[in-house]
Amino acid sequence: MVCEKCETKLSRLATTTVRKSKLETKPGQSSKKITSENKLLSAQEKFKAKEDFKKCRICNHSTHKMGCHYCATCAYQKGICAMCGRKITKVSLQRQSLE
Repeated sequence: MVCEKCETKLSRLATTTVRKSKLETKPGQSSKKITSENKLLSAQEKFKAKEDFKKCRICNHSTHKMGCHYCATCAYQKGICAMCGRKITKVSLQRQSLE
């Protein structure tokens, strides 16, 4: 559950860089594909999930999106936004179960 204010933050991708076209290159760079690239040295640019995802403030499980403070189950049960913690729904008269 995410509030309207935090929906704009969800458009960010979890990748390092996205190439729009293979033809677009930087000035002075050849357009040939590098075949002799060492994959172990280029591993530093990869997305590292453990560093970016935080733990839930209620149950200490890992969150499911970048920038969230609460996991999906706690946000649903409490009726709060997973990113900012603002109340979204009134859960006092509802039964919020995960079954």
